[in-house]
Amino acid sequence: MRSPERNIGPVREAAGWTPSSWQQRPQQQQPTYADAAELGRALAQLHELPPLVTSWEILALKRLVAEAAEGRRFVLQGGDCAESFDDCSSPLISNRLKVMLQMSLVLVHGLKLPVVRIGRFAGQYAKPRSADTETRDGVTLPCYRGDLVNSPAFEADARRADPQRLLRGHAHSAMTMNFVRALIDGGFADLHHPEYWDLGWVEHSPLQSEYRQMVESIGNSLRFMETLAGEAIGSYQRVDFYTSHEALILHYEQALTRQVPRHWGWFNLSTHFPWIGMRTAQLDGAHVEYFRGIRNPIAVKIGPSVTPDQLMRLVDTLDPDNEPGRLTLIHRMGAAKIESALPPLLAAVKASGRRPLWICDPMHGNTETVGGGIKTRRFENIRSELDHAFDVHATVGTRLGGVHLELTGENVTECMGGARDLTEADLALAYKSQVDPRLNYEQSLELAMLIVRKRGGIAA
Repeated sequence: MRSPERNIGPVREAAGWTPSSWQQRPQQQQPTYADAAELGRALAQLHELPPLVTSWEILALKRLVAEAAEGRRFVLQGGDCAESFDDCSSPLISNRLKVMLQMSLVLVHGLKLPVVRIGRFAGQYAKPRSADTETRDGVTLPCYRGDLVNSPAFEADARRADPQRLLRGHAHSAMTMNFVRALIDGGFADLHHPEYWDLGWVEHSPLQSEYRQMVESIGNSLRFMETLAGEAIGSYQRVDFYTSHEALILHYEQALTRQVPRHWGWFNLSTHFPWIGMRTAQLDGAHVEYFRGIRNPIAVKIGPSVTPDQLMRLVDTLDPDNEPGRLTLIHRMGAAKIESALPPLLAAVKASGRRPLWICDPMHGNTETVGGGIKTRRFENIRSELDHAFDVHATVGTRLGGVHLELTGENVTECMGGARDLTEADLALAYKSQVDPRLNYEQSLELAMLIVRKRGGIAA
């Protein structure tokens, strides 16, 4: 049954908030810059650069998030764990876009719902770390915090927090967004030709037959509708695509936080959809303070250690007016903990009358280290957590409205299992990530098909 649409109207501006008020709060995961004057010059230059997204795009996404929370859309959020400046190239960007489009095609076909596509790119250049320093062979240096901060090379100069990288991050994000927009506007996502999205793997994948049948079915349906209409349906020639990243380095985010004509309040114009990671979600911390004042749709990662009381205080701070589309809660519990840790949180939010969008991140709670210190994830655990997420939401009476994945369009071997049953020995074949292991193109599409099967859209 279709839920009534909720009006998205103005809400109160955050009291006592400014784009810099976070600087008076305890700060986590921020780099230490040795030269304050150098940082100041870089930030001043960054503040004058054009924004990466627009306020009307941000408000449009907020409406889509609100519809997803009502069960009228499904959110697919995915991309690299951490982007690299070196990977800002047309083949890598287009392949990442292809796999997202292929996954969304599977979800649209199977769930019979519009899909909101949100890429973890054009800004995902910083990563939280468990320690500030790293020691090798008796030498201790600052840890690698992503290309927005420093370089992965284990050298003193490379590991220095360099303010110029903030400007390079903006430039690489702008180039990425420009290329994605050009592809989308040029018909790259045209549903009349989903075969354009094929990657080389399709011919050799165990999933190729099922995917080909799906493409043919969609093509036949589209041609049938156009026959009835007597003309081509132009809206199927392009799709909306939004960007997201963990808004970790707050100096960078502040410099791109702007007021705009004809809209009240402040917008983070570095991305459409910023989120707070689990390590920086302290109620009295700098990140929560920054996020409570921007008008973007925002998200928070929540893990198994979060209590219902902590979660509700966080919800009250970030979304005091229960604004439709404002808040997304991304749970990442791990396959072993989701059945015990998630229900109390869902029940508390439901009892409060709040209606955020719930998304499952089945990746981060299932990371493990195998021989040689290699980080990986098992596909069976990723699948298990996602399966349990749907079941737990159904039991509590809430709705799972999306999925958050670390993935790539490349033929990497970073996560074990999947259709090709990758083993620990296979990880060395093509392990490219500098930070967290990602699903490859084949595992990503397989997971989309599993989501649909779970929802009863495709017979197993």
